[in-house]
This record gives sequence, structure tokens and C-alpha cells, in this order.
Amino acid sequence: MTARPIDACGVFPSQMIAAAITDGWIQSDTGEVPAENIQPASLDLRLGNIAYRLRCSFLPDDEPVESALRRYGMGRIDLSRKGGGILERNRPYLIPLLERLHLPAGVRAKANPKSSTGRLDIFTRVITDNSFTFDEVPPGYSGRLYLEIVPRTFTIRIQQGLTLNQLRLMIGHANLTDDEIKKLHADQPLLFRDGRPLSPDQISVSNGLFMGLDLGRGNDNKVVGYRAKENSNLIDLSKHDHYPVQTFWEEVLSERSRHGGRVVLDPEKFYLMLSQDSVRIPPEYAAEMTAYDPTSGELRTHYAGFFDPGFGYDSAVSMSPGSRAALEIRAHDVPFAVEQGQNICKLSFEHMIEPPNRLYGAALESNYQGQQVALSKHFKQHKAPAHPSLFA
Repeated sequence: MTARPIDACGVFPSQMIAAAITDGWIQSDTGEVPAENIQPASLDLRLGNIAYRLRCSFLPDDEPVESALRRYGMGRIDLSRKGGGILERNRPYLIPLLERLHLPAGVRAKANPKSSTGRLDIFTRVITDNSFTFDEVPPGYSGRLYLEIVPRTFTIRIQQGLTLNQLRLMIGHANLTDDEIKKLHADQPLLFRDGRPLSPDQISVSNGLFMGLDLGRGNDNKVVGYRAKENSNLIDLSKHDHYPVQTFWEEVLSERSRHGGRVVLDPEKFYLMLSQDSVRIPPEYAAEMTAYDPTSGELRTHYAGFFDPGFGYDSAVSMSPGSRAALEIRAHDVPFAVEQGQNICKLSFEHMIEPPNRLYGAALESNYQGQQVALSKHFKQHKAPAHPSLFA
């Protein structure tokens, strides 16, 4: 098949991403792009062999990234050696990625952190040459991709070939309007609570579909999430199901409120929690989680963004109840109270050009299908306490 159908509009599915690689739109410094890095509606991007320690973050604006890097670079870390390299907390780094793009006119791309990246509070952004925006790749772009990384909470070990970000290819703008989201939910329910679809009057839309927090139903001292411990040990991102939860995380307890549970967030602490409702993404659509903006700037939620077709979806079940979303949360400046069911993030939806030939889920060994704990795959989740508020 060809990578681009005539008069297409929407997000590229997995089979078209594979065709784009074959057609040379996506190339690699290693000579090939691994097939296992192709997701239902995105491509995992791999770290290159050098990490540059930066004096500050930057955008190149009207010059190549390499040119600006000469002004802001403060040393190199070899990621190709055995054991890779260590990135320290609250320090910006820039890494050339192994993938580079040669997009035709009309085809653009967008990048977002992978879910595991956000759950470790690793702030990442893709940068391109001659660009004044992060994570947006303009139509027809030809050149390298670079990843800015700022570990916010944990010191991390990385190595060449690890994937921290994903890239979506798309043509045109195929976002669903609020009315279209309501109609889609009526035809193919998107949100579920206690295994049942939400009724039309239970959903909230405003430039996307809102989702709320699960903080329990009014029982005091129920564990509803985790807060990252300060000054924790190093986390090697190549290790999965490896680290004890209690070494890196503190349990977050809810308190009783008139809405159910309540949590008061401490300023500048990093929290992981789950959505109140489960979400299901049909095969014909892709979604992106966007941060809640209370306009006061006191709260930041959800660093990781892409939800692939098939998230929470089971083709063998006519009304599969979806999967809950993990939410990364940080309050700024002052303590901030959040209540049970409070809208704290929202999903925007886009049409796929065509359904992917592989869906998110068990067939792809997806890590977070049906998740009941918000922690990333690096921790021994099977040893986490089985609290009712975290396990539906």
C-alpha cells in the first residue's frame, strides 16, 4: 500500500506508518526502524547515542538545532556505552533521536511523551530545526528530530535505543467537534462508570471530553494514589517490573468530603492517580489527553498524551467497559484541594484515516490495558497493596 491515500484526512494507522517507513518518509541512523516500534496510531522514537547537558532549554526558531546547541551545550554523555548514562533531576538535556523525517507536503506530525515517561515525571519535548514550537512538526519537514529531557522527580539511567516519546503522522485537521463527540458517545460509548456507559447528561464536553478523578466515595483513609518520595534512588528505565513501590512512592489517602473523597495536594509534589471513569477508544478514532487548565495556573495534569485506537476496547465484547486513565498531577505555589469526580483533564478525538491493522491491547502486550494502578511498568505492581479504591 502507499503511505498516503488520495484526499485523505486524519491520523495515520499502523499500516500506513509502516508504508511511510518503506517509502522513506521515516528513516533511521541505524538503517532500519524496528517493526515493534509501530503502534496502532503512532511510532515510538528511539534515543540516539549522545546526550548533551544544557545550560538552559531553548527553541532554535530560525536556525538548525545543532547551531543553537553550540551556544547552550555544557558537555556530552555517551549513551552507547555499557550501562548508558545518568541524567540528573531538574537538569535539561538534549538527545538527537535515531529517527529522522522526510515528510511530503501536506503531511505533518505531532509528538508526545509515552505513558511510562509521564508516570515517572520525566518532562520531554521534541524539537526540530528552524522551529519556534515544541512537539509540532510542520508539513513537509525534512531533517533530524531532537528530544529535550528534564527528569523532574527521579534521577534516571538511560541508554541508546530506549523509547520515551511517540510520533503521530497526520493529514489535515480531523478533530471531532463537541457535538460529534456527543454523537459518538451515543453510538459507541466512550466513558463508563461501574461497568456501565455514562448517560448523555453525565458527560461534559468543552473542546473535548472531560474526565474526573477517582478519590473514593467518602471513606476516610482510603489509598487513592501515590506521591513520589524525594531524594529517591536512581531508576534505570531499561528495567521493568523491578523496583519496590515503597522505595519510591508514598500512598495518598483520601479524606471525607461532601462529594466523596478529597485530597489536598502539596505544592510541587508529583502525584499519580486514576480517572473516575473508564475510557474506550474505538478503532476508527485516536485520542489525546490534554491538561486541565483552571486559568489560575495552580494545577498541572497529565504530561503523557496519546491514546491509541483500541485503548479500553475489546472487539470480542460488544460493550467492553473500557480502561481507566492514569493522571500525573502537580500543584503549584499553594496547596490545592481536589474532590471526587472533579474534572481534571479532557480527551480530544481525531478521525483515523482508516482503522489500524493492530489495536492497543493484549495482542500487542500493551502495558496499561485494563490498568488498576497508576504506576509505571518499572515498578513491582503486583506487590502494591490491594486497596479497593485502586482496584475496581
